[in-house]
Amino acid sequence: MSLLRYEDFCISFGAGRREKFAVNHLDLEIGVGERVALVGESGSGKTLTALAPLRLEPEGAKISGKILWNKKDGQGTVDLLSLPIDSIREIRGREIAMIFQEPMTALNPLFTIGNQIIEAVQIYQPLISKSDCADAAIDLLRKTGITEPEHRFYSYPHQLSGGQRQRAMIAMALACKPRLLIADEPTTALDVSLRLQILELLKELQEESKDHGGMGILLITHDLNLVKHFAQRVAVLNQGNLMEAGPTKQVFEHPTDPYTRALVNSEPVRELAPVMPLAPVLLKTDNLSVAYPSSESVAWFKKAPPHKVLKKVSFQLKQGQTIGVIGESGSGKTTLGMAVLGLLGDSAALVSGDVDILGKDWQALKPIERRAMRSSLQVIFQDPFGSLSPRMNVMQIIAEGLDIHYPTLSAAERESRVVDMLKEVGLDRSALTRYPHEFSGGQRQRIAIARALILRPQILVLDEPTSALDVSIQKQVLALLSELQKKYNLAYLMISHDLAVIRAMSHEMMVLKEGRVMEFGDTETMIAHPKQVYTKELFAAAELT
Repeated sequence: MSLLRYEDFCISFGAGRREKFAVNHLDLEIGVGERVALVGESGSGKTLTALAPLRLEPEGAKISGKILWNKKDGQGTVDLLSLPIDSIREIRGREIAMIFQEPMTALNPLFTIGNQIIEAVQIYQPLISKSDCADAAIDLLRKTGITEPEHRFYSYPHQLSGGQRQRAMIAMALACKPRLLIADEPTTALDVSLRLQILELLKELQEESKDHGGMGILLITHDLNLVKHFAQRVAVLNQGNLMEAGPTKQVFEHPTDPYTRALVNSEPVRELAPVMPLAPVLLKTDNLSVAYPSSESVAWFKKAPPHKVLKKVSFQLKQGQTIGVIGESGSGKTTLGMAVLGLLGDSAALVSGDVDILGKDWQALKPIERRAMRSSLQVIFQDPFGSLSPRMNVMQIIAEGLDIHYPTLSAAERESRVVDMLKEVGLDRSALTRYPHEFSGGQRQRIAIARALILRPQILVLDEPTSALDVSIQKQVLALLSELQKKYNLAYLMISHDLAVIRAMSHEMMVLKEGRVMEFGDTETMIAHPKQVYTKELFAAAELT
């Protein structure tokens, strides 16, 4: 039985010759109690399709076609696009609820989690008393698996972890027992184990909803591995066009459309060059530890001990080698990268242990000496848009390092080096005068790579370099990084929570948990035969999601 059905649905922007269709003549159906996934790359129209039933499309969007909603108790269907906004407000939350991609921005930072859930319940059930609403909110938090729900009820969003915030969002969405749940990239910012937990939670809640008819779920994602283990049917969008739709197993095992085949086969490929037997050690840490002073007190006269984020981490990174660092949020991955880069010195962090860069004691160097060595040690960040200045064009962004480390270069020499580096990363001279917002996510990451490599470094710290990218673009960027490593014999310290990326890119792997190294060794051997229980659970979650 159909719950929601798109018929000849279109969204366009602009007018006349400049009119551009973001979603083009879409036909799609979500059944009662069914899990349907809508997949595709950025710009394919997934989120616009998800927002349309709630009439949350951006200003200036032109909509045509129909979105037919099956009323309660078999009262027929209604076209949501023809309803006045007041009628849509009656459907929002009560019948159709939504989980947004980033819970930190979707939750109000000025109100407690409990107050925000109570507000959702009171809007749609005004006759319920506030105390009953509070009890219902705590019960919802408990159902979503949040520990100590009575305590978390009084917490603010910033006091919760990413997984807890996402669970609180789910509790809010389910407060009024909707018949359809739209989940827009609900696990993108979460670690593999948390992704598995959220998926299992949604399945459990959907099973419980059978008592009142069965809740349908529309999942919007670009994570194909997640879709395989969650959705019953899948629809593939490309530039607003529906390329293929059908049962999940059929679409993944026997895709008929070339675009779908390319998407399904976008798993990162392992093409590593072996590390030379006598390759020099470029980066070495010995008992590296990081702690932060605690603001809490154990007694009125005594401060609590420092909070240890990293605990005695030791490893050696050789020329031409990649060491992959994997672990859950809060495991110390990014702190390790920042400590190696020497970017914790100006904070309250308490750093101990040794870090040697190119044979020199990194922490003992004077600021002027460390600055001179920074050309040998560069970093590529997770979010290419956030790491590139919007006020600088590509020429200025890439040449900035040259201005600092090679101030005697002429303008012509600087431009020549920048153009050569753009070619290395697959871009051309026409990019020089353009700004970051004019490029796609994959192109922006290529610009970030060019900015790092223009100084001819020997070591690169890669902090989640592809997590913000679509799977096909991710594969291209990883192939580029692999090619550059072979060409320039670069050493990579790659931080990621994506096991597929670590498997494809790293010679050796380090598993972190709560700042400690749980397991360290050859990547292929560890994946085939993990020794620690935590490592086994982490790898199992990665395979299942």
